[in-house]
Amino acid sequence: MGSSIDEIVAKMRRAPAGIRFSELENVCDHYFESRSSTKTSHKTYKTPWPGNPRVNIQNDHGKAKPYQVNQVLQAIDKLSTSNREEEE
Repeated sequence: MGSSIDEIVAKMRRAPAGIRFSELENVCDHYFESRSSTKTSHKTYKTPWPGNPRVNIQNDHGKAKPYQVNQVLQAIDKLSTSNREEEE
């Protein structure tokens, strides 16, 4: 049985270098809109902010690249902050 999204995010925060690509992909699929990118080695996700920013992840022999894990965490934190502000 796979880990929950919250468990994976906690693991990402503890050890960004130890994340499997499939785990990062599951987290991105949960939080962001996937954009098809069949011609590249990157998988791209659209974020909801103005200016059409994207999150890019790349499979590195089954592992996620640590700097991309950190970028995804920053985007999740920004998304969480904007969601809390909308609720107030």
